[in-house]
Amino acid sequence: MAEEHETRPRSSGRAEDPDEREEGEIADDDSAHAPPQPNPAAPHPLEHAWTFWFDNPQGKSKQAAWGSSIRPIHTFATVEDFWSLYSNIHHPSKLVVGSDFHCFKNKIEPKWEDPICANGGKWTISCGRGKSDTMWLHTLLAMIGEQFDYGDEVCGAVVSVRGKQERIAIWTKNAANEAAQISIGKQWKEFLDYKDNIGFIVHDDAKKMDKGLKNRYTV
Repeated sequence: MAEEHETRPRSSGRAEDPDEREEGEIADDDSAHAPPQPNPAAPHPLEHAWTFWFDNPQGKSKQAAWGSSIRPIHTFATVEDFWSLYSNIHHPSKLVVGSDFHCFKNKIEPKWEDPICANGGKWTISCGRGKSDTMWLHTLLAMIGEQFDYGDEVCGAVVSVRGKQERIAIWTKNAANEAAQISIGKQWKEFLDYKDNIGFIVHDDAKKMDKGLKNRYTV
């Protein structure tokens, strides 16, 4: 009996399931090799940070320089931050007449004088009063979601509320890059399912305040 006792394998101190291990296999602590579980609370970062800006018509005066009343509201860099902000700000249909609400890549100011915007231009879509909310949201999602093939050319977008209409414009970097501008214009129309023609105006031309201002490109 003593000899039989000496040859008996020592217990590992853990319950063993013979159906899960082959003979002679050493039991592992499976938890040490388990793949990491995603954290459902982890934020989803955007490729770029973006800043909302507001141009309050009540802060404007005829003597003030253009763009002097524009103020940054908040910068966001995750999907969660965007929706938190969007759910707590007025949509275009609720803004007072004369308002301009911008969303631009962080560090780019929505002004012609900004060095990144200086050589660019803008595509513009117009609609009736109170009709721009959905198009504005879809424009924002296309920009922050990097849906444009020439996304690096995009500076930002602005919705402008006026007495009889609302306008949404996408600002771009380099007006001379025709291929990029045409691509952005066509894709934007597709994202919004917009059927009418839209035009691209160069900032340098817009500065001249010429009533005969012509589109550089049309799609």
